[in-house]
Amino acid sequence: MNTLMENPIKSVSETIQKSMNKAMTYEEYRNWVSELVASNSNSGPIQTDALVNYTQLNDRRMKRWDKTLKISEEYKKKITNLNSKATWLVLTESWCGDASPSLPVMNKMAELNSKLDLKIVLRDENLELMNLFLTNEAQSIPKLIALDSETNEVLGEWGPRPSIATKMVDDYKVKHGKLTAEFKEDLQVWYNKDKGQNILEDLVNLLTLK
Repeated sequence: MNTLMENPIKSVSETIQKSMNKAMTYEEYRNWVSELVASNSNSGPIQTDALVNYTQLNDRRMKRWDKTLKISEEYKKKITNLNSKATWLVLTESWCGDASPSLPVMNKMAELNSKLDLKIVLRDENLELMNLFLTNEAQSIPKLIALDSETNEVLGEWGPRPSIATKMVDDYKVKHGKLTAEFKEDLQVWYNKDKGQNILEDLVNLLTLK
């Protein structure tokens, strides 16, 4: 008999905990990505020149976001007012373009409140967890799973993109059928102009759900 059908709540909790046991901190993840860049490799079972290039590009982008991201006093107050302990468990890979602006925002928020714990795991090493949190039946990343730190109860989820970017992508797919390389470049331009504010807005709203 299928264990998930017997006790789905227990199975989800166990799957989350299994992934949590091998999670990295943001600092560990950043150092590891830098090591991948130095060795001309990428995360995941498939190694290609394209994925190596995306990993290198994301490393540069994250360095820039780490230095330049600004959080307003209004958002700082909301973040620091979090009273209960929460864990943000994030599925990603080194080559994921949408993760490069998002992860630094998550980290800056976690730095503002010790009750917020950011943990990072790799999608392709945690497919059982990934398959519990699909986006339109796809294994889209980054995917943030918000948890109660005491119980691992799922409080909410976010990803793979902030709300405005999600609408841009959905509208483009409706009109053109699929995303082109040109659109992906335009999306990165939007990320740079937005300076992480839409990501920040979405995540502050997620943080205050409980």
